[in-house]
Amino acid sequence: MEWKPDRTDKKPIYKQIVEYIEQGISSGEFSPDSSLPSERTLAKELDVNRSTVVAAYEELQSIGLVERKKGSGTRISTDIWGISHKRIPNWGRYVEDGSFLPNLPLVQRIRTETQKNHLINLASGELAPDLFPTDQFHTILSKHPFNGHLGYGHPQGNEVLRETISNHVKEYKNIDISPESILITSGAQQALHLIVQCLLKPGDAVAIEDPSYCFSLPIFQSAGLRTFLLPVDEHGVNPDDIISLHKKHRIRMLFLNPDHQNPTGTKLHINRRKRILELSSEFGIPIIEDDPYSLTSFNGEIGPNLKSMDYNGNVLYISSLSKIAASGLRIGWIIGPQKVIERLADAKQQVDFGHSVFPQWVANEFLGSVHFNEHILMLRKRLKERRDEMISALNEFLGSQVEFFVPEGGIHMWCKLNAPIDDYHLLEKSMEKGVAFVPGSVLASKKGYVRFTFGRGETHLIREGISRFADALKSIQSDQQI
Repeated sequence: MEWKPDRTDKKPIYKQIVEYIEQGISSGEFSPDSSLPSERTLAKELDVNRSTVVAAYEELQSIGLVERKKGSGTRISTDIWGISHKRIPNWGRYVEDGSFLPNLPLVQRIRTETQKNHLINLASGELAPDLFPTDQFHTILSKHPFNGHLGYGHPQGNEVLRETISNHVKEYKNIDISPESILITSGAQQALHLIVQCLLKPGDAVAIEDPSYCFSLPIFQSAGLRTFLLPVDEHGVNPDDIISLHKKHRIRMLFLNPDHQNPTGTKLHINRRKRILELSSEFGIPIIEDDPYSLTSFNGEIGPNLKSMDYNGNVLYISSLSKIAASGLRIGWIIGPQKVIERLADAKQQVDFGHSVFPQWVANEFLGSVHFNEHILMLRKRLKERRDEMISALNEFLGSQVEFFVPEGGIHMWCKLNAPIDDYHLLEKSMEKGVAFVPGSVLASKKGYVRFTFGRGETHLIREGISRFADALKSIQSDQQI
């Protein structure tokens, strides 16, 4: 072969070999049933390790381009053109080359494993089934028959639901906004995607909290954005850090979760809220306020949300029913300047032609009924009980091995392990013991943390889950001492 791999390319050499042979097959340079050089011969020709060639040939075999037989070497497959002599797409290559990045492998693993019934799930960021307003929904569905329109709706979402949300945020969060400035979304996740895709461009710099849920999301990298981190302490992010980042990188957008932040549970101090809004106006930086948890405040004190203090239209406010009612309902909303909402609504129309009719109807009936406030009061009480149960279990089974911030709302507990540990290894061992959590490295730049979700764990299983985690930690520490 005259071709040589490019050692300055960041792409692994075995991948370069795979692509070269694949292109040779497409161009006819390598015809079906022809032989490829032996692993040893090709390694010598390309001046690479034999293991590199083995990896390349194994990938080519896995996607059906070559056949390998012991004693006969490696040959181009005779079936690559299919029965009708049409080339079969290399789906593996398409999967790898797409611009929309997949979730981190660890995140995918956690989501797969938590579907298994034998695991105590302290990982998933949602409410436990017994905290859903199931009875209230049954009442709504039985007493209020649906008689709405079944065609495509308004691009921004059902008009009646948007009116109800407008009244809801005014009553509970002191946000005074018209229905025209609201867009219904498929939860907060879709809201973030629409904002990133429609309002930013590749190369833009954005600031996110560290730790934060956003840290785990590939949407920023998929969009070609540069992300910079704002450390979170017990009072939230420090406005001085925003100034420093903006001077260095010209921050274009700021993503914040001010109330009972995921994962730390902290609440952004009121003085910092005021200062951040001042900086937003001074520098012209939009703020994306993600507010899934403020209604869970255990003492009933809510806000003030950044949006309720926003007199200049600098804040895009995101919220949903996912963390306070039912994640499967997929009802969220964005509140912001009308021209921004119209732009985002246009993009949503391109994706799904508007939100599903029935979830919007159910959400409207629930939000506008007496059932909603009854549910929130129940939710606060039970979440506080579960938080207290987790604190008790952490103290009993882990004691001085962990430090943690006690949240006054939300569903998460952020714990610092006081001894160095490989959190991936700890997760594997914990799942062997029958409990799942989220390693801190998924959510933060600093090592040595874990996130437990007390909102997802049933009360009677929280203590058992922490006990199993403690057993896993003890097992790893024992192995390290051998």
